[in-house]
Amino acid sequence: MSNVILLNGCSSAGKTTLALALQNQLKEPYQHIALDQFRDGMPSRVRGLNSPAGDPGASGLNVVPEERNGEWVTHIRFGDYGERVLAGMRRTVASLNALGCNVIVDDLLFKRAYLDDYVDVLNAETTWFIGVKCRLDVVHEREALRPGRFPGTAVSHFDQVHAHGVPYDLEVDTSDAKASDVARSIIARIGSAPTSFRELRAATTQGG
Repeated sequence: MSNVILLNGCSSAGKTTLALALQNQLKEPYQHIALDQFRDGMPSRVRGLNSPAGDPGASGLNVVPEERNGEWVTHIRFGDYGERVLAGMRRTVASLNALGCNVIVDDLLFKRAYLDDYVDVLNAETTWFIGVKCRLDVVHEREALRPGRFPGTAVSHFDQVHAHGVPYDLEVDTSDAKASDVARSIIARIGSAPTSFRELRAATTQGG
């Protein structure tokens, strides 16, 4: 049975580097699916910068910088089209997995609804939910080195992506550790059964 490793963390937390390290160390092939891939695949006209409501730029992914307490904070907001793309990404992961492909997912769960949708479409018995965390000062340093990144992007959702009240199967910190070492800790964890999605699905069933 094929597996899914779902990495959730803020921008510049090291998810992509970690995903590549996992691919290199895991014995079986794992397909890497990232939010950035789907963002970059959107037409430029629906990727806005401070686009107002009703503008095409607000319908996909809208980058909205604002100055807060003397610092720049950049919000990422998805419109109707962007939300459909995100839902399609989650179902792409599910389809690959259903066809027998192992998948590493590199995502930012801005909303609890995104997590609930993953729980709905993925196999809870073969999905490991991994929280990828990093100190904010390190995130700022990494963000400053990345081309095309607006300042303050990570800080705008630094806590938000983890604020769903759900325990991870494993939390890792990439602040100082090497990606290869963090990858080994994840591989050790997937050697035993996941619990996070199983608990979420059971809670949903009881609540329904």
